[in-house]
Amino acid sequence: MSWQDQLKADPLPWLLDTNAPGVRYLALRDLLGLPANDPQLAAARCAAHRTGPIAAVLDQMNQAGFWVEPGPGYTPKYRSTVWSVVLLAQLGASVHEDPRIAATCTYVLDHALTPDGQFSTTSTAAGTADCLHGNLCWALVELGCTDPRLEKAFDWLARSVTGEGIAPMEERDAPVRYYAGKCGPTFACGANNRLPCAWGGVKVMLALGRWPADRRTPAMQRAIEHGVAFFLGSDPALADYPNGWAEKPSGNWWKFGFPVFYVTDLLQNTEALVALGYGRDPRLSHALDLIREKQDVAGRWPLEYDYTGKTWVDFGPKKQPNPWVTIRALRVLKATA
Repeated sequence: MSWQDQLKADPLPWLLDTNAPGVRYLALRDLLGLPANDPQLAAARCAAHRTGPIAAVLDQMNQAGFWVEPGPGYTPKYRSTVWSVVLLAQLGASVHEDPRIAATCTYVLDHALTPDGQFSTTSTAAGTADCLHGNLCWALVELGCTDPRLEKAFDWLARSVTGEGIAPMEERDAPVRYYAGKCGPTFACGANNRLPCAWGGVKVMLALGRWPADRRTPAMQRAIEHGVAFFLGSDPALADYPNGWAEKPSGNWWKFGFPVFYVTDLLQNTEALVALGYGRDPRLSHALDLIREKQDVAGRWPLEYDYTGKTWVDFGPKKQPNPWVTIRALRVLKATA
């Protein structure tokens, strides 16, 4: 069954509307699969960087490479550097299209990465968390950053999943240890009562899936296997992962949104597993069924979770068909067909 056969109608004409250059670019690139040197794709890529959301976000950037205030860039949410960089990556921005994107990649690595390779809210190891570290690792690679410091960041990312070479947080004299936030292997997080945090873990897996397969180290491969065992150890459609402070999973798991920051959803969990080669794993079947069920009669998906008024750009009204969410869903269905 092709990915189009899974749709109730063809949404491509709607996505290719020239009045939305950013959407058009992603549809041509990810759904029609045009090669990078295709003239039509090149024109759409250029237009997406000159007008629309990418341009709006970049216009707010300080020439030094940060948003709102200098430093690690985690606050204020959701307009500071961390969130702006993650948003740009989700919009399809590229270092090859605008020098400001390369500048902010360097700024993030200079100001938010510790010597041990951890992205941090404070520029120290105590301020790291899976959601932050995974988001930035994924975003920088997605933007086209090739800085060699990313090697160390991905090495920490992998070892933090399995615990290799990282001391427990109680060993305060250890040169490399866990802290109160990122407090243990298998995505353990202080914000989730020291239990594995699936929200943060999805960001880690998304990043590992974005790192080139031919450059994955044995530690990265072990982390992938460890993470897949965690996420497919339960039915992703049920999101029956540890809940540190509640009796049942957050309802946000089943609300598909755009952009996606530290909150995650079933769709992003599936995106991460698909990118790692598990798109046809039968353990994903219920999740894929749920994704298909959310489309309307025109083959479009609604915006169910958003950051309207909180970030630089709004992406449409809630509960209405949304091109950004639709592209997210269609990428998954195409990859699993």
